[in-house]
Amino acid sequence: MSKEIKEVKTAEQRIDRIYKLAIEHFGEVRFVGIKKHKKNVWVAKVQFDEFGSLIAEGKDSIDALKKLRSRLNKIIDRYNMV
Repeated sequence: MSKEIKEVKTAEQRIDRIYKLAIEHFGEVRFVGIKKHKKNVWVAKVQFDEFGSLIAEGKDSIDALKKLRSRLNKIIDRYNMV
C-alpha cells in the first residue's frame, strides 16, 4: 500500500499552465495574473487582446488560480462540443 506523493505546484507554475492553455485555444493573451483584493480575497485574471477577460476569486492565490483554470476549461469544453 504505497501512497503517491502529489507534487505541490507553485502559483507561478499554475499561471504558466493557464497561460499556455489560453494561448493554445484563444491565440493572443495579454496577461495572466493574481492580486490581493480589498475584500480580503485573491483575484486571478486572464486578459485577452480581442475580447474581455476571465476572472475568478478565491480564499488564497492557489484557490483563485484553480477556479480560473476550471472556468477556462469549461469554456474550451463548450467550444469543442460545437
